[in-house]
Amino acid sequence: MAVRKLKPITPGQRFRIVNGFDTVTTDKPEKSLLEPIKKSGGRNNTGKMTMRYRGGGHKRRYRVIDFKRDKFNVVATVSTIEYDPNRSARIALVQYADGEKRYIIAPQGIQVGQEIVSGKGVSPEVGNALYLGEMPLGTVVHNVELRPGQGAKMARSAGAYAQLVAKDGKYAVLKLPSGETRLVLQTCMATVGTVSNSEHSLERSGKAGRSRWLGRRPRVRGVVMNPVDHPMGGGEGRQSGGHPRSRNGMPAKGYKTRSKKKMSNKYILERRKK
Repeated sequence: MAVRKLKPITPGQRFRIVNGFDTVTTDKPEKSLLEPIKKSGGRNNTGKMTMRYRGGGHKRRYRVIDFKRDKFNVVATVSTIEYDPNRSARIALVQYADGEKRYIIAPQGIQVGQEIVSGKGVSPEVGNALYLGEMPLGTVVHNVELRPGQGAKMARSAGAYAQLVAKDGKYAVLKLPSGETRLVLQTCMATVGTVSNSEHSLERSGKAGRSRWLGRRPRVRGVVMNPVDHPMGGGEGRQSGGHPRSRNGMPAKGYKTRSKKKMSNKYILERRKK
């Protein structure tokens, strides 16, 4: 997979860097695995705007993804690799030996026709899902569960992966994409390999209109607002705005907001890098 830089025949294409889509094999999703998405435009149930800078965008349908991989010891064949408008990674349509079809997050390097399987005692090959306790040290994984049977919660976006660095009692020690080192129960499932579409971070939209297609409205800086609207607003001319903080006064740029009493603190061995 590679990114492409377009010829600047229009101003919007001058700085645009697009994805090659060369790994995508079809543009028609599996109808039985589609669900409607209702957009809120950032409004709550009373119609009040509670999240700014959202609204519009192209209509989407949700692809139901199997994050649990709980169909154990049944071989599945990869039918297609597809684009998903709801996430940065590619998805793969797999068909099990009994005929059932499911979508999974496509690992890097997976091919159409490849066979994958999940469950206890499965070999740690790309695309296979198994328990962390059965993986050899150094294995690169994604779609990691936080609680057994809950479904994947960590390392799900494009190019993301975690690494199994040690085993300690009933826990596995994982180095996460953020740089954090964390304890996870060895009975949690994970999928071997790296998430696909690793060049996603190299893309550049090229124009403001593309953000509108994605449902993002223009963001207004706090310093250009009035004092009634933002702590950093007001002043004659271009004032610096004082200490950087959010609209409700929470300091930014280094201020720790994580609770010291949070239950999961005891599972974190090393905090993420700044």
